Formats: sequence, structure tokens, C-alpha cells
Amino acid sequence: MSIKLLNSLGKRREPFLFISDFKGENIEVILAKELEKEDVAFAINESFVHKKHKHTLETFPINFTEYKKKFDTIIEKIKSGETYVLNLTQPTKVKTPLSLSEIFTLTNAHYKLYYKDKFVCFSPEKFIQISENIIHTFPMKGTIDALLSNAEEQILTNAKEMAEHIMIVDLLRNDLSIISTEVKVERFRYITELDTGRKKLLQVSSHISGTLESNWHENIGTILQALLPAGSISGAPKKSTVKIIEDVEDYKRDYFSGVFGYYDGVTLDSGVMIRFIEKTEEGLIYKSGGGITLDSDAHLEYNEMQDKIYLP
Repeated sequence: MSIKLLNSLGKRREPFLFISDFKGENIEVILAKELEKEDVAFAINESFVHKKHKHTLETFPINFTEYKKKFDTIIEKIKSGETYVLNLTQPTKVKTPLSLSEIFTLTNAHYKLYYKDKFVCFSPEKFIQISENIIHTFPMKGTIDALLSNAEEQILTNAKEMAEHIMIVDLLRNDLSIISTEVKVERFRYITELDTGRKKLLQVSSHISGTLESNWHENIGTILQALLPAGSISGAPKKSTVKIIEDVEDYKRDYFSGVFGYYDGVTLDSGVMIRFIEKTEEGLIYKSGGGITLDSDAHLEYNEMQDKIYLP
């Protein structure tokens, strides 16, 4: 139903906010004119001014032994050819004196979403942008502590990081080829800096584009259906990798690593819902992770998962 609704709204050029879970099975659509009635807030801003704040987040991560069991299972799946790269995520219990709405207001991010006091997201990662029949996607894959010696050179020349990024770029190229033509990599493996409040991280992204038919507005739902789940936070090949994720992670991602976006009647912009805090009966959990390949080191991946737990 949501796919047909999105297509219908696009055909009418009716502005809306959409929020999708990880697999694209549950997509909520809120008309722009109805947003004030909902306990939902969002912000999409690529040129925000970073405001400093206290890092008020206490974390209680799973122990390394538990993480490594899951890591080792994925390595065996890679060796058997069932996946080549898989984004392994886990929930971490966190404590903060801040409410979810306060976290939404406080944090610095390109893509922010507060949803009905159930979760809040403050993501640095674009999903797709569509303007004038051109679709763009920006897979983000590869993270390193910016304070490490020669950090940029380290991550750009690291063979494991290179292989992982290439696989995701190839996956996203193939995804865009399903719904567009003239697909090309506009920019390959460029660095962006993220301020976590405790430290600065360097992350590696690429920019891929394709050309859509002029009637793309009336196919917004169809386009999203073809591209979900997002390749950068699932893996390749996508179908078998998503099945492994469900078996190994042993918790529900739900809306974490899904996408949200806004269509204004002319353009569409959306982000991947990473950097994500969810309210549960047991308290707040922060969901995070990273890509695993055959060359991955369990200790480094475990540390990266913790590095991504912050309030930017």
C-alpha cells in the first residue's frame, strides 16, 4: 500500500515525509500538511553550523567474546561464499539525562529524525537525492580515528577497507542500474570528517549517479522498493546477506538502518538511519556496527562499533 501511495503522491506533486524500516517492509508516510499534528520532527541540512555541547552519553557495550562469536560466524559465511561483505550491528545499552527530543535538538547532523518518543536518529549518511531527473547516492564505508598518525593515508591505502568499499560501490551501481540509466561513479572514496564530541572520525564515501525517466515523481515508491535495504548497511550479495544478518545479529533492527526522507514536490532528499537511539522497556539502546570482510580484524571492528556510539 505504501508503494502505491508514494507513487500517487508523487504523481500529484504532494509533499510528504517518509520513514522506512531496514528492509523496506514498513514505510510510514506523513503528508507535509499533517506534520504539525504528529509527534515527529525532522531536519535535513547539509550546511548546518556545528554547535559544541557536552557529551552526555554513558555506554554499556556487549562483551568482546559475545561479539566475536557473531563475527566468526560471518567469517565462515564469507568463506562459504554466502556473502562477501556484511554490515554487522549490535545494540548497546546507553544512559543519558537527555530526552529523545532533547537529543534531536542538541545533535549536529545532516539528517535528523525524532519519532514519537520511540527513537531518534542523527545521521551523517545520505541515501538518495533526486533532482532534475538525476538520482544520486553516497555510500559511506570506512571509518578511522582522525587523530591517528597519517589517518587519511591509512584508511585510503588499507587493502581491507578498499575491498569493502569497492564491493559496496559495485552493489550501489547495480542497484541504481535497476531504476536508472547512464549510471556512473562521480567521485570515488573521498574523506569527510565527523566530530563525535569525544573525538574526530574520518569516514570514506563515494558518489554515484544515474539518469531517471522524466516521470520519476510518479514512481517514487517503486524506486525506493528497488533500492531497499540500503546497500551500505546491509552488504553483498544483498538477498543472502540480509538473511545472514537476521540469523546472526540476534535482535531486531526495525527502523535502525532504514531510511527517511522528504519530497517537496520538486526534489527528494533522504538519509540512512544510522547513529540511532531507541527507547525500549529495558531503557535506551544505541544501535551501531560496521562492515565485515574476509580480511577484517575482530578487535578493530568491535572498537569501530563503539566509536560510532556518540552524540555529534
